[in-house]
Amino acid sequence: LLAEQKTAMSDWQKAAAGLSAVRQQAGEQLGASVSALMAELGMAGGKFVVELEDNADTIPQLHGAERCEFLVSANPGQPPRPLRKVASGGELARISLAIEVATLGLDPTPTMVFDEVDAGIGGAVAEVVGQKLRALGKGCQVLCVTHLAQVASLGNQHLRVAKQSDGASTESQVQTLDGDDRIQEIARMMGGKTLTAQTLAHAAAMLDHGQTA
Repeated sequence: LLAEQKTAMSDWQKAAAGLSAVRQQAGEQLGASVSALMAELGMAGGKFVVELEDNADTIPQLHGAERCEFLVSANPGQPPRPLRKVASGGELARISLAIEVATLGLDPTPTMVFDEVDAGIGGAVAEVVGQKLRALGKGCQVLCVTHLAQVASLGNQHLRVAKQSDGASTESQVQTLDGDDRIQEIARMMGGKTLTAQTLAHAAAMLDHGQTA
């Protein structure tokens, strides 16, 4: 039994060493890809690192000889720290988006939900976020809650969620928007309650650009 145990341990060590080498290479590639995407998503100078830490336990583990930790630095000059501890809600959503885009085609998850992935951003960065979500949607179903016209205009479908109250109770209603209704909603997201001809024209152009992206 001791001889069999020794042989099994040797086999596990060889397999674990091979797995560690592959993980190291994959971790470096993922870190570089996600870091580049973070810059596009409004976190210029940020860094994503995949850290492999040896298991302290001497008993062979099912998943190899180390554990994996995602580290992130959202701003230049800050040392990478565990993602689970330092990222804000908006940063976490955008980093998650970057990870999913970087691993596009490798993740079997059929549906992804992003809530306020565009929090704290605007302008050109918001459009990039929308483009990344649209690209991700080519491989799976993507649901995104957004208040930005740049992101909404890039969706394949647009659903408006609104609350209705009769004074005694409140209900949420979901409406599918198409055609002029969608143009008006995009315009409202950009310009508020008063819709001018210029705002509507801008919304129509934004939607046309988004659907051909």
